[in-house]
Amino acid sequence: MMAMVNLSLPAPAKSPSRPPPKLSSQSSVPLSVNRSVNFEPLRHRLIKHLDAGHLHKAISTLDVMASHNAHQDLVTYSLLLKACIRSRDFQLGKLVHCHLTESKLELDSVLFNSLISLYSKAGDWTKAREIFESMGNKRDLVSWSAMISCFDNNKMSFEAILTFLYMLDNGFLPNEYCFTAVIRACSTSEFFPIGEIILGFLVKTGYLDFDTNVGCALIDMFVKGNSDLESAFKVFDKMPDRNVVAWTLMITRCTQLSYPSGAIELFVDMVLGGYMPDRFTLSGIISACTELESESLSLGKQLHSWVIRSGFASDVCIGCSLVDMYAKCTIDGSLDDSRRVFDRMENHNVMSWTAIITGYIQCGGCDMEAIELFCKMIEGPVLPNHFTFSSVLKACGNLSDSRTGEQFYAHAVKHGFASDDYVGNSLISMYAKSGRMDDAQKAFESLFEKNLDSYNTVVDAYAKNLDSEGAFELFHEISDFGVEVNAFTFTSLLSGASSIGAIGKGEQIHARLLKSGFQSNQCICNALISMYARCGHIEAAFQVFNEMALEIFHEMLKAGIRPNEITYIAVLSACSHAGLVSEGWEIFKSMHKEHEIAPRMEHYACMVDLLGRSGLLREAIEFINKMPCTPDALVWRTFLGACRVHHDKELGEHSARMILQQDPHDTAAHILLSNLYASSGQWEDVARIRKNMKERNLIKEAGCSWIEVDNKIHRFHVADTSHPQVQEIYDKLDEMALKIKGLGYVPNTDFVLHELEEEQKEQFVFQHSEKIAVAFGLITTSRPKPIRVFKNLRVCGDCHTAIKYISMATGREIVLRDSNRFHHIKNGTCSCNDYW
Repeated sequence: MMAMVNLSLPAPAKSPSRPPPKLSSQSSVPLSVNRSVNFEPLRHRLIKHLDAGHLHKAISTLDVMASHNAHQDLVTYSLLLKACIRSRDFQLGKLVHCHLTESKLELDSVLFNSLISLYSKAGDWTKAREIFESMGNKRDLVSWSAMISCFDNNKMSFEAILTFLYMLDNGFLPNEYCFTAVIRACSTSEFFPIGEIILGFLVKTGYLDFDTNVGCALIDMFVKGNSDLESAFKVFDKMPDRNVVAWTLMITRCTQLSYPSGAIELFVDMVLGGYMPDRFTLSGIISACTELESESLSLGKQLHSWVIRSGFASDVCIGCSLVDMYAKCTIDGSLDDSRRVFDRMENHNVMSWTAIITGYIQCGGCDMEAIELFCKMIEGPVLPNHFTFSSVLKACGNLSDSRTGEQFYAHAVKHGFASDDYVGNSLISMYAKSGRMDDAQKAFESLFEKNLDSYNTVVDAYAKNLDSEGAFELFHEISDFGVEVNAFTFTSLLSGASSIGAIGKGEQIHARLLKSGFQSNQCICNALISMYARCGHIEAAFQVFNEMALEIFHEMLKAGIRPNEITYIAVLSACSHAGLVSEGWEIFKSMHKEHEIAPRMEHYACMVDLLGRSGLLREAIEFINKMPCTPDALVWRTFLGACRVHHDKELGEHSARMILQQDPHDTAAHILLSNLYASSGQWEDVARIRKNMKERNLIKEAGCSWIEVDNKIHRFHVADTSHPQVQEIYDKLDEMALKIKGLGYVPNTDFVLHELEEEQKEQFVFQHSEKIAVAFGLITTSRPKPIRVFKNLRVCGDCHTAIKYISMATGREIVLRDSNRFHHIKNGTCSCNDYW
């Protein structure tokens, strides 16, 4: 239980030092005479001043009476305290408390509760608790509610929840005010689970069904504590008596959780329901317009017109939202409309100044104008806040003008923002953008309290200054301190890895972000694609893209956006590369069933590729035979490629014949069919096809591989001996042949498409152009640089296998780009999963 302070009355507050009011000559009468004076007129005067809202005059009257040792009754003191609280004049309230203490009156629970509320709103929770603990058995439900609210208002959630539990232990049943206060205290991720328990208790009491304040507190708890708009909407829909405050709250929370369309729908329902939006509603809905992807400016202008018609044109809060809306929704990059709204505002506050300054910075290329506006601002009566200083420091960073930034930072220090995180992080970023990383590091180390934003700022700074080692050291420091990283951290680290081609570090980060559950984040996916592509691991980049495409497709459907033919080609292709057969079937069937899109030949080819890649050749041929249209050469060529990979001569022969029926001059079909026959030793059929090609003047393109070394291209053909370093190349080939055979490599002579002796075939297959190019790469490049080889035709199966073994034997990464795809080979495995 709470420790009880043994006090009958609270200690008097220190009275403000001011001269006592001059009294009439009667004040010089001895005290004994004064006691017989009738002070009833003064009491009436005090009440009259209170009724008229003249609080200072009422307090002056109280001073006069106190100077004659005459005091008001408890009711009058209660009225005075409540007036001070309403006007937020807490110093006057403390003066009333001082008079009350001097009066020696025994306080009732009403006055005690007013005093708790006074000190709570004044931010003095220690004094409020002291008064609460002094009440003893005079505590009532209002006392407990006031104390819970006090702790919540002072961001002491744990103490607020604990007080609520103490209240229950003392036999008090909570009312709507107690529930509202404790639910507000649970509106953080830390205490949200407790809030869910309290919600169960609340439902049993029935307050949820009729109290608007409780409903609003619950909406905030779900949104702030768990980012759960769905549950917030359930609470909102259950509220029987929604007022403008409830509508405005729901609109604002939709915008904050990136659901602006929901905010717009709520606003329309609100207006149709007969509710009149106030200035806070209009400010919130204008802010929602800035988050819309389309039609935002048009809708914003309509709302601007409504604001003018409703008489809110001079409202500062709405003006700030309009300035921000026009700045963010500008089509041509012009800030003329935003500036026009700003210039027409009758009064400016720190928010309006910050909004226009930030607008100039965000539009790009207008940082100088932002700095000029800031200079104009500090010449006037409005003082900048930490957001204003943060913005202007960003402008200095964009201009690489750290000297001016340092002057502005000196102003920030004078205004008491030296330890502010926003200002400190912007200072770090400014130094980094100005190339002063040592100063950026010093600014980081001098931060009063480092949070995730601070770490992210300096990690990003190191990454952009090509110091990935520094970025990764800080990342490990973050992990050591137990700070949860976010998407921005991973994006910065991936950028740092890609800037220096450190694919190993990039892969480590990829593994970490998968464990952290960020694999679906769009910014991270983009950074992963960029990292893998810049590091030469194109297949990995494609894999991320494919997974991302599927994720976006499902989000697209949930959002009610109708896919088109192109969307389905991209998604089915992604399913094919990812091997998602069942999902591919489901998506293909949904084309016509759910969206009435007739599949085109490209869609059928994607499905054939999906089935063929998975080795489902019989299902693929059945699918082709059941097509409602005649399969074209693209479909059959896709199927023929799958037959070649899976060594199905019968189906491959059928598909080749179907291609040649449609296009007798299709060189690729002739070659693939010839290769199928050669691999099964049908040399007469091979000869027949080659004769047929010769008669039709169909020329097979000669295989050629090339590699770039020291900015020079080196080309090789099969059994090539024309290169100046030919002896070194073939020596390296012989060396590799021995090594990889020792690791288990067995030459596949099926890929020798000539009728030769087996030993000759083995020698011939090891002289393919891609193997020669790899051997040249081994003697002319060194670790850790990957060997990058390009080939004009599809890589043969034996070369693919041999190069995987070579990567194992040498520890080298080999990137081979053939006519069909990239092959990123490392430690004996290929990114294509042996399908190409």
